[in-house]
Amino acid sequence: MRELEPAHVIDRAAVVRRHTIRYESPRPEAPLSVGNGELAFTVDHTGLQTFADRYERNAARARGEVAMPLGTQAQWGYHWEPNPGHELSDTLESFDSPRGPISYPTAYDYMEDREQSAASGRAAGYYYWVNPQRLHLAKIGLLLDGRTPEWGEVVVRSQVHDLWTGIVTSRFEVVGVPVEVRTAVDPERDAIAFAISSDLLDGGRLAVEIAFPSIEESFEAPPVWDEPEAHTTTLRREGDAHVWDRRIDDASYQVRAAGDVVVSGEGHRWRLTAAGDALHAVVELAPALGADVLVDAEAVFARSASGWEAFWRSGAALDLSGSTDERAHELERRIVLSQYQTKVHSSGSTPPQETGLICNSWGGTFHLEMHWWHAAHFPAWGRGELLERSLAWYADILPVAQRIAADQGFRGARWPKHVGPEGIESPNVIGPLLLWQQPHVISYAELLRMGAEDVGAVRERYRELVDETAEFLASFAFAGQEGAFHLPPPLMPAQEVYGARETWDPLFEVAYVRWALQTALAWRRADGREEPAEWAAVAEGLRPVISEDGHYDAVQNPPRTAYRDHPSMLGALGVVPDTGVLDHDAMLRTLERACEQWDWRSAWGWDFPMIAMCATRLDRSDIALDALLRPEAKNTYLANGHNQQVPHRMPLYLPGNGGLLMAAALLFAGWVDGDGSPRRVELPEGWVAEVEGFPARP
Repeated sequence: MRELEPAHVIDRAAVVRRHTIRYESPRPEAPLSVGNGELAFTVDHTGLQTFADRYERNAARARGEVAMPLGTQAQWGYHWEPNPGHELSDTLESFDSPRGPISYPTAYDYMEDREQSAASGRAAGYYYWVNPQRLHLAKIGLLLDGRTPEWGEVVVRSQVHDLWTGIVTSRFEVVGVPVEVRTAVDPERDAIAFAISSDLLDGGRLAVEIAFPSIEESFEAPPVWDEPEAHTTTLRREGDAHVWDRRIDDASYQVRAAGDVVVSGEGHRWRLTAAGDALHAVVELAPALGADVLVDAEAVFARSASGWEAFWRSGAALDLSGSTDERAHELERRIVLSQYQTKVHSSGSTPPQETGLICNSWGGTFHLEMHWWHAAHFPAWGRGELLERSLAWYADILPVAQRIAADQGFRGARWPKHVGPEGIESPNVIGPLLLWQQPHVISYAELLRMGAEDVGAVRERYRELVDETAEFLASFAFAGQEGAFHLPPPLMPAQEVYGARETWDPLFEVAYVRWALQTALAWRRADGREEPAEWAAVAEGLRPVISEDGHYDAVQNPPRTAYRDHPSMLGALGVVPDTGVLDHDAMLRTLERACEQWDWRSAWGWDFPMIAMCATRLDRSDIALDALLRPEAKNTYLANGHNQQVPHRMPLYLPGNGGLLMAAALLFAGWVDGDGSPRRVELPEGWVAEVEGFPARP
């Protein structure tokens, strides 16, 4: 493993702790989360979820406010609405292609609701669009005298989120009486610990409520509290612990409360009161709980502290404190907080949804073209094991991806786009026609290989995924004249504003598929295995074309660029490593024109890091930094570090956070050219970056 040598050993605790989050008032637009990658618990200013109803998006919008929901979500927590007899095949539509008709599951317009889809004959499309849904597992909040306190009865004194330990400490007054709540999640188990100190605990005036909701059968699937018959909650004792068995349709899970508490209640609402002068408890959630009971909240706090310190001391670190540019502190804040948020929300056993484990977006399912933006930075920052947690899922659904390819007449494995844990494609007019998620699997494997001490073990572990992905890409390409190959329709580019039936050779996809096939060939060469001649021919035959005015168009045939949505043509050099096929002068002209003409209101959070990566590879660190810090609504990073997107629908957007970290690794730590030589761009005046622990990357 090659590393760029640091100038000195960075004081990592100092870097992290100068960005400790401190609140002195409620911040509904930027609540705090504790979590471990598998489970996250998001809290209001009480350190729990006391005012969760007020934080719901629609409720906030009705008040003219912005809020982020307070979720308790886990990677394993999914629910399928009962299927009345729909089949995914009911959503297939036929598309013309150069090879003849191909069917895709596109018979659903995601702007339709249930009634519209039923009337239009697309009920199957709606069913698979909204299923599966991620569950809100439980709400845990304070009670005052048996009721939820009024907003004005709670006065904040301070709330501190110590990123170094992962512990949130909330101090406030309830009806004038001081209360302190500490909150954390165990690093290895899906367990929430809280410790409450207050004179109000005496006599049970202050208590904790654990409430279990149902789920609305809709796309965003918010928790529902007025349908008690739609789910079941059963309490039983296990020694000194209390266990609730939960069921919603075919989904079931268990919740266990342990500690020095007294439990009472019925139905779906239960109360924990202090057995002594403090209320310390551990609430663990799982599909099926193990026999080992976590009882000691203080032990969870200690494990949280040691686990987060181990995280911050692992992998790479970046210190911008030597910079004189006034923007450097803000960029470092975004980088530090993005590391925290992606560890909590994007490092689990399945790819994350765009809003992580806070609230549902797109039904709570995940988008495989976004997985790169969520998590490819982990190996780039020397924490490849956090990406590998979710790569095992690709191996699990490999048979699904192989069936998709075969059903469409291709070889290898075609990865779906918008899915839940089972890998079943969500039908819609765009997703099944996208191509750019396919090379991601090869990119993940190559990033892990370059950062590994045992590269042979990495190749062995991911060899089949790389081979099957490359086989699909080679079979998808269409042979043209004089050795040329093309990416033919139907194809929806990453910039989703062109007709899929007419689009040939979008630049980003051409460059990315070419690189992926070359990389897959290099893997086979390193193993001493045969290199398929077709892969090599397709890679050589995919040729980016400079337009007549000397720049690259987003779509090459017919040449055109729409200056809205994602400037994806810039990803052809940036996201995609330099393979020597792109003309840098033409790409710089393309970059400069995009920066001048783009409709930034239509861009998304990952577009700004994509621009920065392109600029970095063109030795324009000034443009890269300007892109990362451009003052646009969707390039806003809230006080909790989340990249805000569409406040009343998607109040956070983790692809922006992960993209920022990927761009920062490239900009400040450098990369390795195709010939193996290290490269590092010169920073503008006023910028000084100390780096350590960054592995080599392409």
